[in-house]
Amino acid sequence: MNDKVIFKALKNGPLEVTGKFTIKGIDGSTIDAPNPAYLCRCGGSENKPFCDGTHNRIGFNS
Repeated sequence: MNDKVIFKALKNGPLEVTGKFTIKGIDGSTIDAPNPAYLCRCGGSENKPFCDGTHNRIGFNS
């Protein structure tokens, strides 16, 4: 079994996370996440920590 977690910063977009991982909230609770998960890098998502496509609307450039 491959337990590697891979993080890939997508150009001008979110952080793609694949593999065996758990995302925890600030209160320590586990957050259900799809695999792959796309995490916000632009800071504008209304669905943090996940990407909601806001980067396209605001012109995020990485």
